[in-house]
Amino acid sequence: MSTSTVQEIRAAADALVAAFAEGRLDDYFGAFAPDATFAFHTTPQRLESTAEYRALWQQWVEQDGFRILGCTSSAQLIQPLGDTAVFSHDVETQVATNAGEETVHERETIVFARSEDGAWLAVHEHLSPRTSA
Repeated sequence: MSTSTVQEIRAAADALVAAFAEGRLDDYFGAFAPDATFAFHTTPQRLESTAEYRALWQQWVEQDGFRILGCTSSAQLIQPLGDTAVFSHDVETQVATNAGEETVHERETIVFARSEDGAWLAVHEHLSPRTSA
């Protein structure tokens, strides 16, 4: 896999994380393919599309006052696999809800696929809690 491909994947991942951290929801959700799937430890079921995830996000906002205050990515690993790539990292996210503010420590894996126009889009995201041990 070429260095430029890894750089493209890193740029796509960095753009996704930055949009999330800065609350730019159109850019954040635009980084995912429409048929992307999502497996979060905070939801009982797999989400079957980006639209389903965005609707759930809106529900969090309306019911809980949910918003992202910031997000830091560390321990990044990119594993290119042809026209797909696995990006994994540790995330530390500052969130606010009606209950107050908290920092959440998680581990995340995002699978990217090269689209027909050559752009790298996220097609799957898996999030799990990260312990300090």
